Amino acid sequence: MAKKHPERFKTLNDVFDQFTIRNLYVLGSKDHFVEGTMSPLSIGKEANVFTAASVDGSRRVVKIHRLETADFNRMYSYISPDPRYSGLKRRQREIVFAWCQREYRNLMEAREAGVKAPLPITFLKNILVMTQVGETPAQKMKDDSPKNPQQFFGEVIDDMKKLYHYGYVHSDLSKFNILNLDQHPVLIDFSQMTPMNSPNAYDYLRRDIENVADFFRRLGVKIDNEKVYREIVAVGTKKP
Repeated sequence: MAKKHPERFKTLNDVFDQFTIRNLYVLGSKDHFVEGTMSPLSIGKEANVFTAASVDGSRRVVKIHRLETADFNRMYSYISPDPRYSGLKRRQREIVFAWCQREYRNLMEAREAGVKAPLPITFLKNILVMTQVGETPAQKMKDDSPKNPQQFFGEVIDDMKKLYHYGYVHSDLSKFNILNLDQHPVLIDFSQMTPMNSPNAYDYLRRDIENVADFFRRLGVKIDNEKVYREIVAVGTKKP
């Protein structure tokens, strides 16, 4: 007989499979967030993001990667060159679990490098729990443009330099995964973060610069992409 979970999880039955529901129950029972307090922040094809209360009264973010609709080939293209995952099998669920674990590990690395990013709390299979950015959730840069674009852009580049010096590139940086917290950037979505000794790392760095620069040019900031690239690589990098 299938194990029945508390009534407070039944509203998620139409959103997630029973495997995910069970893991949410496990995380909630270990006080990583308060069961029954989850409310959606964003709903996507590959991952759904919820905010939830914690037992100490602070807010948590619960990011749940979908097991059936994820782009496994894209995930694998990022993970397979990463020496930390050299033994990963090309199996759908294993890839999603590694993708989730990779974001947890990458967030830890990014924060160690001094980058402003959410604090990861724990992960289980396809679920990542981290701190919420802001007492009320900070908005993405695309929805909350900075009042001082020049200063904000400079702070984003500073974080890119910190990542590079620590041996990494975000690899998917854009207006969609930079939050505006009290007019300062906070970087999110770190599953793609790639060691600089991976084959495509410098291509990813140039793409990040292009995506970020495109947004800030629309706000009137004058940017020379090649100059920004040279400034970042000039700080030197430690290989992971």
